[in-house]
Amino acid sequence: MDWKSTEQASMERHAPNHSSSTSSSIPATENTVWADASPLLETVCEELRDGELIHGENFNLYAAMSALEIMDPKMDSGIINKYASVDEAIEDGLAPVPISLDKTVDVQCIIDIIDQLLACEATWHKGHSLAQTVFSCAYLLRPERTLSHALLDSYCKVIRATCKAVTSIVSDARTHEEEDLFTMAYGLPLNVEGDEKCLSLLNAVEENISRQLRACKALPSKRKPLEDIEPLQNNFDLEEGYCKALLCRLRFRKHFYHVLTCMRRPQGRGLELARKHIASCISELGSILNSAEFLMSNAYGTCEDGTEDRTTASGRQAIGFDANLNSRISAPTPPRSIKILSWKKAIEYFEKLLHHLDIICSYLLDPSLDVLLRFVAQFQKAQPDLVARVHLQLLLVQDGKLYGRYPILAVIIRAARLPEVIMRHDIQKNEYVVQLGQIVINMLKVLCTNAAWQRRKLGKILQDWRAIYVQLELAFRKEFGEGSSISNGENASAGILKHILIWVEEQTYWIAHRFLVLGFELELYSPSEYCMVYWYLYVVLIRLAEKTHLKMTVSDGSAKQKGKKRKDSPKDLAREARIPPAISFLQCQICLAEGLALLLAALRNELMVLQSPSPFNSEHERFIQHFELLQKACIPDLISYPSFKESTSHARLSSLVMYNYFKDAQKIAKEVKSSFLNDPDRLAELCILEQVAEHNSVALNVISRVGALDPSLKIAIAPWEAPQVYNIGLSFFSRKDDQTHFSKIKSSNSLAHRPCATRVAATFRITAAMVAAHTAVFQVAPTATVIF
Repeated sequence: MDWKSTEQASMERHAPNHSSSTSSSIPATENTVWADASPLLETVCEELRDGELIHGENFNLYAAMSALEIMDPKMDSGIINKYASVDEAIEDGLAPVPISLDKTVDVQCIIDIIDQLLACEATWHKGHSLAQTVFSCAYLLRPERTLSHALLDSYCKVIRATCKAVTSIVSDARTHEEEDLFTMAYGLPLNVEGDEKCLSLLNAVEENISRQLRACKALPSKRKPLEDIEPLQNNFDLEEGYCKALLCRLRFRKHFYHVLTCMRRPQGRGLELARKHIASCISELGSILNSAEFLMSNAYGTCEDGTEDRTTASGRQAIGFDANLNSRISAPTPPRSIKILSWKKAIEYFEKLLHHLDIICSYLLDPSLDVLLRFVAQFQKAQPDLVARVHLQLLLVQDGKLYGRYPILAVIIRAARLPEVIMRHDIQKNEYVVQLGQIVINMLKVLCTNAAWQRRKLGKILQDWRAIYVQLELAFRKEFGEGSSISNGENASAGILKHILIWVEEQTYWIAHRFLVLGFELELYSPSEYCMVYWYLYVVLIRLAEKTHLKMTVSDGSAKQKGKKRKDSPKDLAREARIPPAISFLQCQICLAEGLALLLAALRNELMVLQSPSPFNSEHERFIQHFELLQKACIPDLISYPSFKESTSHARLSSLVMYNYFKDAQKIAKEVKSSFLNDPDRLAELCILEQVAEHNSVALNVISRVGALDPSLKIAIAPWEAPQVYNIGLSFFSRKDDQTHFSKIKSSNSLAHRPCATRVAATFRITAAMVAAHTAVFQVAPTATVIF
């Protein structure tokens, strides 16, 4: 049927019948009156030209974006619907109950419905509307129809209860703005009377099917006492397979609902129990996957052509679904058809979700803000989806407290290395200290959002952190005199403010570092901009190291002696005997960032590579675009584009070879490893840093042997295996003795005795092959998580 005939049929089906007042599919109510707008539309059509529209006096851009364009198949929610209402769809046989008089076919169809609902639920979690995914099932929209079918009714109830729980969680976390359509219910039946008893009904159905499974598995001699148990379906040979297929699906749904309810318990009291249900969910998902072969081999009717895109395990199209059922009540949503995730991808999604929820539940709820920030940063590396991130946020911030247990001021005091007795001091009533607590809460919420949203918000809250620092400093000087400084406070209030000021500044630089790192994850930097990004990262890391070391020295009671000594370069601190491991870890990153910035600058200055002049914006304009938010917050002070040009304009490869920053980074990484033996995440980061440093050191040596100005030297950039890490390949054609040079370098860098030897050795094998083909490779550095 072509488009015109379909349109005509739709118009005829929905045309009003003037002979009957009850024939309208949308009857008038006390608050609505239907009027014939045909004459108005006919008049307007004669006068309107292309591109014009009719609108009211208060019409604006937002209204234009959400308006319905009549007869536009992409915007008119009623133009090509097969059914005008859910009732009409049911009358047409869309959702029969029972589905079939043949019990075997009925069970098969119910399993298909369960699988389709799982795929729809995963699609909804990915950001599509609830109306076009889960509630495209007519059985969910008319709860009274399923009352006579215990299995279908109990499953529909638990689906509605699950959707209500997830919607409530996302709304409470206020992160639904990331996915505009996620929490819109459009008046869908999420609060049906009796759904609160969904688990008891589901347990009764599960127990009944379990008895049926035991009956069919019993020996013939023992089967007689069980003859009163009605079988699930008529074919005894298929009874066990269908019972198992249903049980694993019902149990997964039950345990998943328990996971949601347990994780909502205040102060993390249900996390241990939630982990047990998560383990059960993962086990049942495995059983669901294993049932696919049985269901496909015994499928009735026709199956979907592509096995990859099928939304059910059997491959059949599920009964009772129509994506356009709710198009009239979901008017703000364009009625475009959406692609439901395949059944296998839905299972993969839930496995990933459960894994991330298990990570959250396994967290020990440490009151240390430093440990918490490191955990959140590490968790975000796995790119969790919205539902997992929402649970993390609600766990972290409850009733304005950390985990609902620790007041935010107590968390700040602990992070600033102040004694807990400060909680009884009057400074906690200070207006700016109270504001600081709210800013910390906002930061925790922002860190739980997706990478793009997180970076955008972090750039903005940097202004808040800088402002609160200035306000606290002004309050400090106003109370203790204009001539006071952070390092000479004498009374208790001065000491407390001094610690808090240092911590606020350190935290501000950590946020700036996080902001820059997220730019790599989001691929916001082009190769020609790596130089300025690593240079800015180097400057931020230096300030971060200074403030972190100052916090440690002040907390140890030696602020007066060591606070003035902080003008020394953080790289020089690595040579002192008492450098804390956290500072040494920062030193390693500083050396890598500085080395990479100067290396990229030298390549640009000497070889004229990594340059991409744009007709639209200059390098100065790109510098402002990337770092405008940091510059507005004066992070760091007195840093600008001229500073960047002055630092990098004279960089040369010969000077890099003489002072090899990568060797320094490699040395620091080796020395500090022993301090993080009990921290596997930090140890893994150190292994990567050491690998990159060693790789780049060898590449520099190769270039120094061959000659940096070799006319056949060519540059190529390709992404590496991890985010924020890139390979810069320098391909050149030169003499045969290049291989001899490399063999000497390679022999002097034995890796057999080192930790992570396998990973680093693999990198060297790649390097050896490249140099044998006249290629040296630089790795542009990883950005590790910097938390103390």
